[in-house]
Amino acid sequence: MKHMKLSNRTSCALAVAASLASVPAVAQEPEKAAKGLERIEVTARKTVESLQEVPVAVTSIGAMELAEKGISVLTEVQQFSPNTTLQTSRGTNSTLTAFIRGVGQQDPLWGYEPGVGIYIDDVYMARPQGAVLDLLDVQRIEVLRGPQGTLYGKNTVGGAVKYVTKEMSGGTEFNAEATVGSFSQRDIKLTGQIPLIEDKLFLGFGYGDLNRDGFGTFLVAPNGEDKENYNKDIKAARVTLEFHPSDDWFMRLNWDKTTDDSNAKGGYRLVPSLLTDAPIPDNKYDSYTSLPTWNKVELEGISLMVNWDVNDDLSLKYIGASRKSDSPTNIDFDNTGINLFDVPAVYDDENTSHELQANYQGEGFSLVGGLYAYDSESCGVFDAILGGLGVTLETAGCNNSEAYAAYAQSSIDISEKLSLTVGARYTKEEKEASVYYGFLPGVAYPNSDWVEGYTRAPGTGVPMSLGVDSDGDGVLDAPKTASWNRFTPRIGVEYQMDRDTMFYASYSQGFKSGTFNPRASANEEAADPEVADSVEFGMKKDWNQQWRTNVTLFWLNHKDRQYIVVEPDPNDPTILGQNLGNAAKSKVKGLEAEMTYVATDNLSFDLALGYMDAELEQDESIGTPLVGLSNTPDYTISLAAKYALDTDFGPVVFNGGYYYRDDYLLFEDNAILKQDGYGMVNLSVSWESVEGNWYAGLHAKNLTDEEYMVGGYSFVGGINPDGSYLPGFGGDTTLAAYYGDPRTISLTVGYRF
Repeated sequence: MKHMKLSNRTSCALAVAASLASVPAVAQEPEKAAKGLERIEVTARKTVESLQEVPVAVTSIGAMELAEKGISVLTEVQQFSPNTTLQTSRGTNSTLTAFIRGVGQQDPLWGYEPGVGIYIDDVYMARPQGAVLDLLDVQRIEVLRGPQGTLYGKNTVGGAVKYVTKEMSGGTEFNAEATVGSFSQRDIKLTGQIPLIEDKLFLGFGYGDLNRDGFGTFLVAPNGEDKENYNKDIKAARVTLEFHPSDDWFMRLNWDKTTDDSNAKGGYRLVPSLLTDAPIPDNKYDSYTSLPTWNKVELEGISLMVNWDVNDDLSLKYIGASRKSDSPTNIDFDNTGINLFDVPAVYDDENTSHELQANYQGEGFSLVGGLYAYDSESCGVFDAILGGLGVTLETAGCNNSEAYAAYAQSSIDISEKLSLTVGARYTKEEKEASVYYGFLPGVAYPNSDWVEGYTRAPGTGVPMSLGVDSDGDGVLDAPKTASWNRFTPRIGVEYQMDRDTMFYASYSQGFKSGTFNPRASANEEAADPEVADSVEFGMKKDWNQQWRTNVTLFWLNHKDRQYIVVEPDPNDPTILGQNLGNAAKSKVKGLEAEMTYVATDNLSFDLALGYMDAELEQDESIGTPLVGLSNTPDYTISLAAKYALDTDFGPVVFNGGYYYRDDYLLFEDNAILKQDGYGMVNLSVSWESVEGNWYAGLHAKNLTDEEYMVGGYSFVGGINPDGSYLPGFGGDTTLAAYYGDPRTISLTVGYRF
């Protein structure tokens, strides 16, 4: 397993809001096969393999395809991966909602665990804030569908999304890129690398400044506030140091920081306000607010990776990372010019992780194993200002976690064609949580200098609602704790019928951590972990170097789904109760098909088809009925065509695509916010000079200007016989939606040497 000096070493990307650490010494650009189809390498099983040899349902999108299609942000990747939802959440530009095969988590409050894991070179991103990454210097993106509990651990019940960053070449390089486009888009990206000691020590650097005016405006906002809605203002920087002391050793130290100063997003009122003059706006991106429009998501991290090739068969790796994030935000739930239901909030997170990994490649036998430790502190405070009632409901607290795991997965050749995969992971986790919950008179805002164990000035605090009475005086005064452990297995068989045809079957299990309710108004117990059991049958086949068909059938049983059940007081719908419990289980069966047809040396087609048949079974003890799975359309279809043209002034590539997404619910507990099926058309043309130093791309996205919901809020007290809505929490009809990007056109020009 020796590596050529410099050739298989990976550099950090300038990935906005990303934790850039542990880089597999494996990332390669796709290699052209003898005819037509490309060989694509992935690290889905934490070792280098051909996509066609991996018995996992995985979509891989390489750097060249990302650039040619103008894919600039993570959420666009959902268009190319079947049964996948990656969308920007409600209040900010950089908070992610991720679902795969009907499994995910859309509530970004501290303490809640995602159902789809996001990884930057095998370093886990714990929180959805900042997870909508802008794609800079990325080698490829891999979407692993189905539970990944054995190799990737907790919170991958639906699957995982992996960034793999580009390699550092070892020479002096510099790349400058500028983009202009619709809504006054103006982006600058600078990346480069410098050898400090020839063949030994290298410095990489990057900077990005990404800006865009709003898609809409705040029609009403406080005096002096910026009225841009859905604007973009992001700055990011990173510095990377790579050290190659010998052929057998490689070390990389990385620091990165990202600041998103985009305005808080305002929602589109779907019904007029009952209490103020706030009619339905004409533009889906227009809103009203009584809050300040500023917002911030700030992320910073440092990581270290050390790799030692012990011999040709064995390598050892250490991956360590430490990250912190701070996000003060302003979310106007009612979206009016008065404070009927305003929620200013502060989120604060810190986490560290350590992983020791061994990778052994023997004759007819391979093994990946390791030890993992994770420690996080996740805290926050928000004030629900109910101006119509003259009070503020304050919720604050922390939900901290310590987790340890040991894992191993082996592939064993039983014969020349038949192999067996066996893996398991054991995870032990302990959480402690405290919640402070209560009403304050008048208007209150989060205390800007709050700390863990949140306190206010005497006489203005709210009582602890979730915790422990440590001194027996009848008052909760210490965090509450709970612990869980879980054994998550994987077993599979693979049959390589011939060089180009593989069949596989597998059983795998994933789990999402148990957790406490960060909105608890009573001293409730923690919700149990979620568990997903999945069975897959798949075929991967290349036909005559022109057709590639990767097809998967799956059955997924998701038990103990965690839900916040919102139940207004039956005597007063303006009083809200929010209880966390294991409210339901679901069964999803489906199909995923990814096909490539290389018609000629210049023309190729891609099809990605996803189908899901989902059933939701509710716990009868939960009063609020659940109506279906959120963010889970029955069908997703992507059809793309690519035509490459060689000219005297350099290669020109044309890309066109159509993406269809069937109707889906935004929330499980009501069908009021439901998005109808829609289709989207994208076109791109890219060019590179003969010398390869100049390049450009013209990209048109959502050409038909489709309007589609990606998030929302529903707080209504019921429906009248005439179809109008009764007032709900806050005393008004709060029903608002957030939308995906409208039609945009952009031009990118870059120079590299």
